[in-house]
Amino acid sequence: MTAVTVVGLDAAGAPPHPALAPVLATAGLVVGAARHLAVVPVPADADTITLGPLAPALRRLAEAVDAGVPAVVLASGDPGLFGIVRRLRAAGLPLRVVPAVSSVAAAFASAGLPWDGAAVVTAHGRDPRAAVNACRALPLVAVLTAPGAGAAELGAGLVGWSRRLLVAEHLGTAAERIRAVTPEQAAAETWADPHVLLSLADPVPADPAPAGTVPDQGTAGMRADNQPAAAPAGGWALPENRYAHRDSMITKSEVRALVVARLRPRLGRLIWDVGAGSGSVGIECALLGAAVLAVEQDPEAGATIRANAAAHAVHVRLVTGRAPAALADLPEPDAVFLGGGGVDVLTAVVARQPERVVLTLAALDRVAPAVGLLRAAGYTVEGSQLSAARLADLPGGSIRLAATNPVVVLTGERQ
Repeated sequence: MTAVTVVGLDAAGAPPHPALAPVLATAGLVVGAARHLAVVPVPADADTITLGPLAPALRRLAEAVDAGVPAVVLASGDPGLFGIVRRLRAAGLPLRVVPAVSSVAAAFASAGLPWDGAAVVTAHGRDPRAAVNACRALPLVAVLTAPGAGAAELGAGLVGWSRRLLVAEHLGTAAERIRAVTPEQAAAETWADPHVLLSLADPVPADPAPAGTVPDQGTAGMRADNQPAAAPAGGWALPENRYAHRDSMITKSEVRALVVARLRPRLGRLIWDVGAGSGSVGIECALLGAAVLAVEQDPEAGATIRANAAAHAVHVRLVTGRAPAALADLPEPDAVFLGGGGVDVLTAVVARQPERVVLTLAALDRVAPAVGLLRAAGYTVEGSQLSAARLADLPGGSIRLAATNPVVVLTGERQ
């Protein structure tokens, strides 16, 4: 079969790849955006399709392949990075791909920053909340934007998080510029499309850099294993002695293992940890790539949460206040863990309709009201009691089992 040649045009404005000229010279069909068709020597006898809706172009490309007509598709940068290659492959077309420098690589180069540990996500053609949550969770994220899901919208979603944003506009043109702004500044401005957003965070939250300056980030906050959103190398459900806490006020590791599993943390999700205490549940969700908001009314406990988050090198946004009032203006969660609070707090949480609500209860008389409230709000409820017994040494070398307090774990899943 005659392969369709997909050629990337350099986002940094460099000359086209040497392979472009010979494939264009024999092409019977050339497909691309208007700006791409305008800058390459399309043969006078070749048919052209200006990309808008993709379906007509896919149909013509399939016809060209069946007829043995050489076809070329022009794209921006690396067409295999959130680009047209995925759609062409899904259509069953045989491809030869000639990539160029991607807009992400060009943006980092313009900023003079390394990006080997960065997460790259897109807000193009999908719910931008996942991209916002990636920026909330990880210290170095590049976002491919789209109209209505650009720096202004992403910046608005990052207000309250200690992030520095670099917005790269007009890459590869004489008008290229990269600006450093706070989330608030990004939200208040209008940006040229297309643009790339880089979100950067210090290991420990700090005041934003002045607008117009590019912070020297180096590899601050990056994981040593070069896996920005993979499972933590040290595991999870960590023993209690891995966290600072007071008076044993911490979710035990056996319970935490089930709670974290039920919350389903991953990159792109936002988890609330309400009544966070030591912050252990939220921190382990952050270790698994989720964005985390920890809500705690006790300022002393809040200081402990900050210290624990720093010790585990994760970013957890702390909201100091008493629930349910402290929940009112927070961004919508995907899942919520309730480690404290009464019926009024659970009522406020289910009113926001997160996908999942997980709570731990030590008092049995609180189980039935919580189950009833969740079911009345449209949640399917599962529950179990965890009663672990840990090995403990006895004098003389013997071993006994020491029981921990039994805990009921309830999980509500929205139908």
